[in-house]
Amino acid sequence: MPLARDRIIGHDFERLAFRFTMMNDGDVVHCQISDAAMDELAGMQGTESSARQAQFMSLRETIERLASDLYDEAPRFKGYVVRIFTRHLGR
Repeated sequence: MPLARDRIIGHDFERLAFRFTMMNDGDVVHCQISDAAMDELAGMQGTESSARQAQFMSLRETIERLASDLYDEAPRFKGYVVRIFTRHLGR
């Protein structure tokens, strides 16, 4: 079952990832995509931290589809975080 769109948390400079949440039948699912993966999806490199939210918004449907697909394949336990890296983009 696909995850549903929820909210944007924002860029995590320490983890070099963009964080967001999705919903699974009323439960919040925490998700993040690495900066490198987002840049690869956008076909660019070295996007500034201040531009990450705009980049996420332009790629949101693709990123959320990837998160939903990874969640469907993942072990289900409370607190699981869907993490998207460049290795997941060739799917």
